[in-house]
Amino acid sequence: MPETESMQKFTAAVRPTLVIMAAGLGSRFGSLKQITPVDGQGHAIIDYSLFDAQRAGFERVAFVIKRDIERQFRETVGARAERHFEVKYVYQELSRMPEGFSVPEGREKPWGTGHAVACCRGVVDGPFAVINADDFYGAEAYRAIYDFLKGCRGPGEHAMAGYRLRNTLTENGHVSRGVCAIENGMLSGVTERTKIEKHGDDAAWTEDGEHYEPISGDAVVSMNFWGFSGDMLDALWEGFPEFLRQGLSLNPLRCEYFLPSVVNGLLERGRCSVRVLECNARWHGVTYREDIEGVRESLAQLRRKGVYPDRF
Repeated sequence: MPETESMQKFTAAVRPTLVIMAAGLGSRFGSLKQITPVDGQGHAIIDYSLFDAQRAGFERVAFVIKRDIERQFRETVGARAERHFEVKYVYQELSRMPEGFSVPEGREKPWGTGHAVACCRGVVDGPFAVINADDFYGAEAYRAIYDFLKGCRGPGEHAMAGYRLRNTLTENGHVSRGVCAIENGMLSGVTERTKIEKHGDDAAWTEDGEHYEPISGDAVVSMNFWGFSGDMLDALWEGFPEFLRQGLSLNPLRCEYFLPSVVNGLLERGRCSVRVLECNARWHGVTYREDIEGVRESLAQLRRKGVYPDRF
């Protein structure tokens, strides 16, 4: 499909769109984890996410992908999604940068979650939710975010699904989480921690791999499940040049434009509000290849309980 067609704007903007970020390299996992089967019917985690999203009321989906996985992704996940949703594809390209910037020599890593969502400008119109393709969030979160977005929110009025940290950890290594500060149900700040490890019922984070700081397992964290008003796309692009000026000078090959960091900056400047919709569900994901068996067993238990059908 030509890019000009895929970049056409959605209509009927009152219907929230689900944006699914599926362009990550998956370097720790070691393969294209976005489409790795997690049950005997060939479903990936993303298929469970789409099932929950449809039950919550979502009718439109925008997949953010890389061009080099497009054919495989369209023929698997895309083909299944198109039976139930209005589907669009967004391409996160390294070269999609503001005027005056260029890709550093040797850079292969995508620009991060903030850039992935920003690439939806011109395709997504109106309120939208954002999720990671390889994270299982649970039906409760989709219902809460959808109901929030259907409430005719004004500019700068956003929401976030908040999870207890202990419900989002893996036994197989470190994870990245946005640790949240909350006041009266509203997000007052979020700090991105890129190396959090499970320590019993709690956790600890490190920057250098040697010195650790404890974090309570009860801490509320962001799993990149957001509900945004449509103006967030403009805010993301407005902040991208400053990120590039700083990031390219410090770490040109690895710097990332994190979505939670952008939200935090907007909060600090009083340009938005974020309601925290606390969720008690347990996260499941395939950050590491060793996570797969645990995810498969957890989803099998949910199917046995009737939460999900065997085929959908």
